[in-house]
Amino acid sequence: MADFDPLNNISPLLPLLALLSLCLLPFIFFPIFRRQKQAPPSKNPTPQSYPIIGNLPGFLRNRHRFHDWVADMLSQTPTSTLQVNNFLNLSRGVCTANPANLHHLLVANFPNYIKGSRFHDFLHDLLGDGIFGIDGHLWTMQRKLSSHEFNTKSLRHFISNVVTSQLDQNLVPYLYTACNENRIIDLQEILQRFSFINICKVAFGVDIESMDNSGFAKAFNDAVDICSSRFFAPIPAVWRIKRSLNIGSEKKLKESIKIIDDFAFEIIKSKAKQEQYDRIYPDWRNQDLLSRFMAKTSSEIEFDDEAKKRKFLRDIIISFILAGKDSTSTALTWFFWLINGHPDCDRLILNEVTTLDPTFTYDDLKSLNYLHAALSESLRLFPPVPINSRLTVSDDVWPDGTRVSKGWFADYSAYAMGRMEKVWGPDCREFKPERWLPGGDGVFKPSDQFKFPAFHCGPRTCLGKDMAFVQMKTIVVALMREFEIIAVDGGASAEKMMDPPYTLSLLLKMRGGFLVRLKKRGFNPN
Repeated sequence: MADFDPLNNISPLLPLLALLSLCLLPFIFFPIFRRQKQAPPSKNPTPQSYPIIGNLPGFLRNRHRFHDWVADMLSQTPTSTLQVNNFLNLSRGVCTANPANLHHLLVANFPNYIKGSRFHDFLHDLLGDGIFGIDGHLWTMQRKLSSHEFNTKSLRHFISNVVTSQLDQNLVPYLYTACNENRIIDLQEILQRFSFINICKVAFGVDIESMDNSGFAKAFNDAVDICSSRFFAPIPAVWRIKRSLNIGSEKKLKESIKIIDDFAFEIIKSKAKQEQYDRIYPDWRNQDLLSRFMAKTSSEIEFDDEAKKRKFLRDIIISFILAGKDSTSTALTWFFWLINGHPDCDRLILNEVTTLDPTFTYDDLKSLNYLHAALSESLRLFPPVPINSRLTVSDDVWPDGTRVSKGWFADYSAYAMGRMEKVWGPDCREFKPERWLPGGDGVFKPSDQFKFPAFHCGPRTCLGKDMAFVQMKTIVVALMREFEIIAVDGGASAEKMMDPPYTLSLLLKMRGGFLVRLKKRGFNPN
């Protein structure tokens, strides 16, 4: 997916856009002007705020380092919580990196904090009523359905087989060619493409490379980029105006969604018939997520008509493709960048992965304690989803005394959490896998999930967490045994760790890609 800058070509037009928004908003978007409750007294500081434009100036000044700006402010507050006023005061809320608040938000008072209209509006075009953008009964039903499937051994083995097959047939041969030609490659882009092929096979049961004549991959990337830009638009009304007029990026989004829908519905239709699917994909039949959900819905869920059933299947599968599309590749990009800047860690990981038999199994991967620690440490510092948001249903008071009002957004920053001295100690900004091996016996020990929310927490904890680690370990083992991966920029130096090169998007991607050279290992590890 191409790098995305939500502020590109907008800053020079801010005065005009502000005036346009003030003039048009009451007529076009009157429902969102419901009178909000006056902010209750709060001991939490607010980023410098101005009449009408709120925190917009601070955001614009710090857009290139947004997550570090948030982390800096949170680390300087007694409660690790901030109060935020958005443009035109259309939305108000809080942002926290306090583990006690996180437990309250995501577990203790879970029903009071929902995805809500804010999240739904931004992503509904792409996700529809899929599991990651909804609440209530529909979410409970999909979560139960999905949880059962993700806990089956057959799905774990299917995913493992898909990853291993794609590594052997596509990724490793491609990297060998690049290595032989001494080419500089963008490892982030390559891993993104690899993960997209994998998740499409896991979700649909099809090889997207051999089948994608519809432009599905490009349409999906475009849709994700445009929906992401809505979250970080400095003036939220702009994308709504563009959508109502069907112009610019919103017109492109509508076209992309049409391609995605056509592709998804055609797969669903062909699976329902089965004849074509059996003939083309006999080895994968009934193992992918779509086949599993189709079987479940046929036996456990009643629909008024087939169109509603197809829409339900489309939404839940597209949601899982979005969740798995770039999260693993993003995590691995930062992992390889970090170990490039920490050669001792690189050596310890290499020593561990080269002890595995070439035909290693799922259970063998569990023995890689140091690799698991290094991946966890990378995720602590660079969580693929750096910030998450909820909408408050009723007034509430958090454990640290923060008062929130009905209708406020409630954000928590996993990125900032990893940089809180109160949580991780004075070395919190350093890459130290050893912090996950506290017993001195080299055995990995997991952290409290509310200190380490890279996979979220509570009822919405990521269903694919264990499988994500299996995939990441499998890829790291395959690549590190074959190649020395050398970052062109030298990797994560202490200076770069203070100002890491990320983009402002839903996922914490590396700005400008991750350029590397490959060098074949000079020995046979087995």
